[in-house]
Amino acid sequence: MFVACPHCGFLVAAHGGTTLRCPRCGSPIDPKQAQPLPPAATAEPEAVAQADVAVETGTGTASEPAPEPAAVAVEKPRRKRGTHAPSFARLHAPAVVRATHWRSWLVVAGLALLLLVQVVLAQRDVLAADARWRPLVGSACTLLRCTIPAWREPAAFTMLQRSVQPKPGERGVLHVSASFRNDARWEQPWPTVMLTLSDMDGRQVGQRAFTPSDYLAQDRDGRIAPGQSATIQLDVVEPARQVVAFTFDFM
Repeated sequence: MFVACPHCGFLVAAHGGTTLRCPRCGSPIDPKQAQPLPPAATAEPEAVAQADVAVETGTGTASEPAPEPAAVAVEKPRRKRGTHAPSFARLHAPAVVRATHWRSWLVVAGLALLLLVQVVLAQRDVLAADARWRPLVGSACTLLRCTIPAWREPAAFTMLQRSVQPKPGERGVLHVSASFRNDARWEQPWPTVMLTLSDMDGRQVGQRAFTPSDYLAQDRDGRIAPGQSATIQLDVVEPARQVVAFTFDFM
C-alpha cells in the first residue's frame, strides 16, 4: 500500500502500521492517519514505482535512487568536402590562393606595361610619323624626357598666293613670290619649295628646289606652327624666253 506524505505529497510504500519518514522532506508519516491511495493509483507500473518512490522498511529508511547518467551527445565527424566542389559549396574560401592570384596578375600587368614602354621608345620614330600614335608617343616622351622627330606632312601646306614676274630693271631675272599656310595638326619644319617653269607647249624648261636656307634670313632650323602662314620672295634667272607657266610644290 502507498500513502502520501501530508507535507510534500511524496508517495511512500507502507508495510504494517509503523511510523514512516518521508525520504524527500524528512517529515514523519503515520500510516494509520494517512489516507491510502485508491487501488488504481497503487497499480502503477513497476518502472514508475522504482523511479519515483523510495521503499520504507519497518526498521529503517531507504535512500532515494540515484539518477540515471545523462546521455552525452557525440558529434559525428563532419565530412570534409572535396576541393573539386563548386565555389558556392565550399566551406572555407582559399584566401591565400586569391591573394597569390592577385599578386600574380599585378606582376603580369607591370611586365606588360614595361614591355609596352620599351616598344614605344624603340619605335618612337616610326610611331611618331603616324597621326594615330603621335599623341601617345608625344605624351610618353614628355614624361620620360625623350625626343621625337618633327612632324612632316608636305600635303598639309596650302598655297594662298603665288606669282612669277620679270623683275623690273633687271633683264632675264624673274621675281618669285609665294604665300602658304601650315594646315597640319602639329608644327612642321619649314618646307622645301619646288618651282617648275614651263613653256607654252607645256614642256618643262626649268626647275629648282628652294630650301629654308634660300628663302629665310634667320631661324632656318625653326618650325612653322599649325595655322601659321608665311610669304617668301626669290629672284631667279629666267632659263628661256618662252616661260609662260609655273607650278609650286612642297617637299
